[in-house]
Amino acid sequence: MSATVTYRVTGMTCGHCEGAVTEELSALDGVSSVKAVAATGLVTVTSEAPLDDAAVRAAVDEAGYELAGRA
Repeated sequence: MSATVTYRVTGMTCGHCEGAVTEELSALDGVSSVKAVAATGLVTVTSEAPLDDAAVRAAVDEAGYELAGRA
């Protein structure tokens, strides 16, 4: 059963930002799709199973942005 969660990420301002966040989140085990939208600051992640929020936070941090929480 897949899980889809939308997160609010602060600091994204352009396509490069979207790409960096998408790349890091896509590397998490079980992630099947990521859609980051800088204009809204929202990132939607679909995965095979629910993701650990700490893992999502670490991936967003690695990309250089801040996870503000679930949207």
